[in-house]
Amino acid sequence: MCRSIKTLRPPAMPEEATEADVRAAALQYVRKVSGFRAPAAHNQEVFDRAVETIAQATAELLDGLEVRGAGARKASRPVPGAGG
Repeated sequence: MCRSIKTLRPPAMPEEATEADVRAAALQYVRKVSGFRAPAAHNQEVFDRAVETIAQATAELLDGLEVRGAGARKASRPVPGAGG
């Protein structure tokens, strides 16, 4: 499952990762850690909450990284789940 998680920062990606890229990586991470591709109904809420938490942490990480030789940073991406 984790083979689907891609490096989300330049130069591995030609452009900045989108919110969809970040969420897809978070979903794959939660699937791998939980062992479930899709959770049962009684686990759906905690599964979804974990995906959102991981997506937010990933967006914050990517926004804070300084990649040498990458040129000027673009404007920050919206943090998933932050209403932006």
